[in-house]
Amino acid sequence: MNLSLLKEADSLKQRLDTLRAKLDNYKIREAFQVEFTYESNRIEGNTLTLSETQLVINEGMTIGGKSIREHLEAINHKEAILFVEDIVSQKLDFSEYLLKQLHGIVLHGIDRENAGRYRNVPVLISGSTYMPPQPYLVPKLMEDYFRFYETEKDNLHPIVLSAEMHEKLVTIHPFIDGNGRTLRLVMNLILLQQGYPLAIIGGSSENRIKYYEALQQVQNGENKTAFVGYIIEIMIQSLKRYLVILGEN
Repeated sequence: MNLSLLKEADSLKQRLDTLRAKLDNYKIREAFQVEFTYESNRIEGNTLTLSETQLVINEGMTIGGKSIREHLEAINHKEAILFVEDIVSQKLDFSEYLLKQLHGIVLHGIDRENAGRYRNVPVLISGSTYMPPQPYLVPKLMEDYFRFYETEKDNLHPIVLSAEMHEKLVTIHPFIDGNGRTLRLVMNLILLQQGYPLAIIGGSSENRIKYYEALQQVQNGENKTAFVGYIIEIMIQSLKRYLVILGEN
């Protein structure tokens, strides 16, 4: 892990904290909600554009030529962000109950049978050589996942913790569908709880390749810190962008 990158992120976060009053701006928050929804869905193959996503989730419009599922993915993701913001405002601790609720929102109206439930069948990850664990292992792995969180939540740097919780969840792949959207929301829940802005992973082909390559390096045992470093870089970009938007001198 590059400690100099963490120090840079800490420095940027301190500067952002001085502008905290400006940060609580509805229009800025709404714009980032749209972008987060667009990019997270784009990673999973949703074809709605950024402007179409805005029209669907904020104006209630339907887009010709786009499937019902694509509309629901956008609407549900916005609702999931609002759910995450409620968790943060109520100072609730992340838990298995909240994870399943979050996943239930992500798949609402898309897969009623599996929304909010761990998978009971084997799965493959499209485009990855990694093989997720068998379904009978999932409950115990998820127990370990939340035990890790309880043990490390006050020890690890928030960005490192968010990356670890992201990587561990995608490695377990506990749900039949909606894992990617859910785990990126979990990552941002942990960051928002500590006063960080959204860390938005871009959905372009280039960004997807970097994202999946960093994950696979960890899953294949090649580089255990690759994904943490990747998320630190994403957060640095986000912090710099917020500072520009808020007009820091």
